[in-house]
Order: sequence, then C-alpha cells, then structure tokens
Amino acid sequence: MTAGTSALPQSFAGEDTPPPHVPLWLLALFTFSGTLAMHIFVPALAMAGRDLNAGNGAMQMTVSLYIIGLAVGQLIYGPLSDRYGRRRVLMAGLAIYTVAGLAAALAPQVYALIAARLFQALGGCAGLVLGRAMVRDTAAPSEAAKRLALMNLMVTVAPGIAPIVGGALAASLGWRAVLFVLCLLGVVNFVFAWRLLPETGVAVARITAATLLRHYRQLLASRVFLGYAIGGGCATTSMFAFVASAPFIFVDQLHRPADEVGLYLAVLVSGVWLGSVVTTRLISRVPLERLLVGGNALSAVAALVLLAMVSLGHVAVAPIVVLMFFYTLGAGVAGPTALTLAVSVNPYVIGSASGLYGSIQMAVGALCTALAGLGPSPALATALVLAGSGVIGQLSFWVASRGRTPG
Repeated sequence: MTAGTSALPQSFAGEDTPPPHVPLWLLALFTFSGTLAMHIFVPALAMAGRDLNAGNGAMQMTVSLYIIGLAVGQLIYGPLSDRYGRRRVLMAGLAIYTVAGLAAALAPQVYALIAARLFQALGGCAGLVLGRAMVRDTAAPSEAAKRLALMNLMVTVAPGIAPIVGGALAASLGWRAVLFVLCLLGVVNFVFAWRLLPETGVAVARITAATLLRHYRQLLASRVFLGYAIGGGCATTSMFAFVASAPFIFVDQLHRPADEVGLYLAVLVSGVWLGSVVTTRLISRVPLERLLVGGNALSAVAALVLLAMVSLGHVAVAPIVVLMFFYTLGAGVAGPTALTLAVSVNPYVIGSASGLYGSIQMAVGALCTALAGLGPSPALATALVLAGSGVIGQLSFWVASRGRTPG
C-alpha cells in the first residue's frame, strides 16, 4: 500500500466536476459536539451522584465509558461511510447522539445513565471520524492539512469552555440540564446535516465483515499508516496524561488552590490553538513531513526538559506551565499534519483510515493517562510519560517516512 498524497481521493479523481464545498464551521461543529459531551458533564458528576445515590466510582464510569465509546465507535463509522457515503452515516450517528442524550437526561438511576452515555459517545464519535474524512474528501493533502488545522482551532474551544459551561448549567438548573443541552445540540446538528451537508464520498464497495477486516488488516500491515497513527497519538493525546494529573501536581504537590488548575489547563488549550495557527501559515511553504517532525520535536524537547527539571527536584508552577505550553504548541503543529498523512496512505479507504487513526489516538491517550497515575510522584510520572511519548513519536514518524513511496 503506497501513499497517495498528490491527488484527491477516488471520489473525485479524474472527474471534471470539482468536489462539493462543505462549510468548515459545520464540520467543526460536528467534531466539537463529540468531544464537548465528554468534558461538559465532568463538573456535574458529584451533583448527579448525590441525586442518583451513586458512588464516585460509578459516576466516573460515565466518563471512562464515554472515552471507550469514542474509541470503539470510530472503528465502525469509517468503513460504513466508505460503503454508504459520509452524509447518511453521519446523520445516523447524530440521531443516536440525540436520542442517547435525551435518555441520559431522563435516566432514573446510575446504570441507565452509564448506558446512555456510552451510546451518546457511540453516536457523537461519528462527527470525529467523518468530519476529518470530509475534509480529506474535498481537498488535496496540503490544503487538507490547512483546513484540518483551522478546524482544530475551532474544536479546541471545547475542552476550554466545556467545564465552565457545564458547571454553570449544573449550578443554576441542575445536572440534568447539561444533558438536555447536549440533546438539543444533537437536534441542531441533525437539522444542519439534513439541510446543509452535501455528500462528499462515493459508495465504493459492498461492506461485509470480511471487507472491514481486510481494510483494517491492510492499514495495520502498513508501517506508513502505523507510523503516522501511533506517532500522531503520541504527539497529541499524550497530553491527556497531564490533564488528568494536573490537579494532583498543582494542588497536592505544589499546594496551589484548586480553582487555579483550570487556568493552568487553559494554557494547554492556547498552546494547541497557537500551534494550529502556525500550521495554517506554514503549510503552503513547508513540506508536511518537515512540519510534522519539527512540531513533535518541539514537544519532545519540552518534555525532556520537564523530566530533567522534575528529576532534579525543581518542581514549580511557572516552569511547568511554560514547558507544557511549548509541548502543546508542538502538538498543535504535529496533530493536523499527522492526521492528513495517515488518511492519505490509501485514498480508497479514507473513512476506515480516519476511524482507525482516531481509535489508535484514543488508545494512546488512555494508556498515557493510566501510566501517569503510577508511582508516588504525579509530576515525575507525567514527565516520564510525556518524554517517552515525544521520543516514540519521533521514531514512529521516522519509520513512516522511510516507508513512503516518493511522489
């Protein structure tokens, strides 16, 4: 399997008709909705637990199973969209997201809420997969990377504002109001998809279990795809390790007030945002491979400096925040370029590639988060995870570049 990085996908290759125009804000909204539902409910967990007479562990499952749903669902939507087209599959996912949001808002007990949240994730991840695939459907790789970076700018708003909005809704209207808002968002998205979204893909083959397995087997057998996918996960979702550890680092180790943690995490969002801005400026002048490696190198260096500083016992708020800013700045550059190169490996299965890439990303993020929770020092464990991710990311990108066919 060779990289097809110089032309549009099969859907529009060789045709005189230009690919359909899809508003980028619309794709960003679909993508934004899936991740928003993960972050916005966190501030309401304690309130919901008291109302449903559920323990912290059970309430935490409403978040952890949501992440699992995002990972698993992405493996399904990509191949289905390659067979049936992007628009119909996306609308089906949005319908599931909406109905599950209503079920979650009306859940009478915690296990019903957990199940509804799982289905909400399975519906919401349709936007994550198909938003990316639609960008790649309608643009050549260099332009796709630029559009993905712009979309990333919009989507990174979610983790920044979601906890604030969720907390305000829960405090003023109750925890169920958060879930009703997500249900309403699903209705709005479905109407927008129905009225504004054109079809960007072409049904290429009858999908069967054997076909699905063959697509994934081909992608997993490609060291080019695996290099970009694993490296992309190391470059981006590895930051989940810091997000999960931040309260323990700043509050427990550094004795800062709990309400400051949100401000420090906002720095991460600003780093990703600025990195995406840089990518949109450089994408037409710098080769994708160089931009990818350079962005991740910045993250790796920042993580290695952080590891050295923590190992020597110099743990302080300012240097940690500054170094994490540079880490996420590099992630903002590497993320859209890694994704563009990964889904361009085989233009015949862009949807499958997008879904598998996203699932691998989530798996890497979950692994990094789990590893950061080991050991007595959250700062040291997190620094080790981030430094290791930076190095593994560079090695993965090197493997991918060695396997590409020139041209």
